[in-house]
Amino acid sequence: MLFRSFASFTRNISMSSARPIVISGPSGSGKSTLLKKLFADKPGQFGFSVSHTTRSPRAGEVDGKDYNFVDRDSFLALVKQDGFIEHAEFSKNLYGTSVAAVQKVADEGSRCILDIDSQGVKLIKAHHLETLNPIFIFLSPPSLAELKNRLTNRGSETDATIQSRLEASVAEVAYARQPNIYDFIIVNDDLDRAYGKLTKVVEGDANVQSDELPKDLHA
Repeated sequence: MLFRSFASFTRNISMSSARPIVISGPSGSGKSTLLKKLFADKPGQFGFSVSHTTRSPRAGEVDGKDYNFVDRDSFLALVKQDGFIEHAEFSKNLYGTSVAAVQKVADEGSRCILDIDSQGVKLIKAHHLETLNPIFIFLSPPSLAELKNRLTNRGSETDATIQSRLEASVAEVAYARQPNIYDFIIVNDDLDRAYGKLTKVVEGDANVQSDELPKDLHA
């Protein structure tokens, strides 16, 4: 049940001064690329909370590593068991961060990183802010045109899903523009620059300044 697992996770968090990291941003902003680089450069220091999803795997994605790929009935059964910290639906697919996935990272003694969308951020802020006490990071693409280019180059997106993701990205950025939502904003206009800033944030560099969100990413 959620209470037992989440209470166990709370005890592990209280024993560490390292706050969990919540990283959010539109699909195509480069979250996966940056996190893979972070894990490779700092092995064992961080653990990725592997999300559940009902969508089909993309080419190269591994079940249990990139996502826990499940059918809709299994996902909804876990919802009924209070097994998710947050979950949401996008383009007819369900996504969620399970208590068990976060607990697994804590049990391994690593600092937990959660990759979630703005709906998940809202749920954490509403229900688990004091317990998790995470650092919220928003990763933004440099422009709407560049985001569309990245999504198109994936080769796995239809015109309809690209349009849906572009519309969702505008909503995500609109939420990020609100005051006191994210602790840091990083614009991924250059991979090395964005990675350098992300590294400083997770290492607790007090001199890191947030980037300004691109002006063309708006409703």
